[in-house]
Amino acid sequence: MTDKKLIELFLKGDITAFNRLVWCWEKPLFNFVYRIVGNKETTKDICQMTFIRMFKQLKKLRDPEKFSSWIYRIALNLCRDEFKKKRNNHIVYLDELLSDEESINSIGQLPDKNSKTPEETYHQKQISELLKRAILLLPEEQKVVLIMKQYQGLKFTEIAEILKEPLSTIKSRLYYGLRSLRKILEESKLNEEALSNEL
Repeated sequence: MTDKKLIELFLKGDITAFNRLVWCWEKPLFNFVYRIVGNKETTKDICQMTFIRMFKQLKKLRDPEKFSSWIYRIALNLCRDEFKKKRNNHIVYLDELLSDEESINSIGQLPDKNSKTPEETYHQKQISELLKRAILLLPEEQKVVLIMKQYQGLKFTEIAEILKEPLSTIKSRLYYGLRSLRKILEESKLNEEALSNEL
């Protein structure tokens, strides 16, 4: 069932339609927020607040066809609120990323191509960890566009709609974000084959 249909049912009083909407969006939203903030507990809080806002404000959504843009925008604004609250602290939670095996496997993971030797698996994990750190350290505007495009699979037009920015700006931010990542990885002496596999 489409988001639009679920929204229509919910607005008619069907609470199970809202629950299905949450179920459909729980994982993509979690992945999106997690890649931005890099902390599981903060991500859970932001996702919960996103769904609370969705519940309260869904009746104000003028065009249900643009629901995905609308919910991403809510989540992104809550991420920005989190950054503002912790402006004087180090918002990138690298310690958690590097010690939490589940975290390591959930962000920037390279595709699993057949079975790996222990050496290949170790090298793959090193690349993934470096990539996670690099993404988290990008300027927010580049990081957000890169995550939306490369990980969430959104189209440039969708990203422009969510961020309320011109298409040319979105493409430029992706270009500079990918260039920054490539530079960080190259400076870490990773070979070109490993770079091309991920980027």
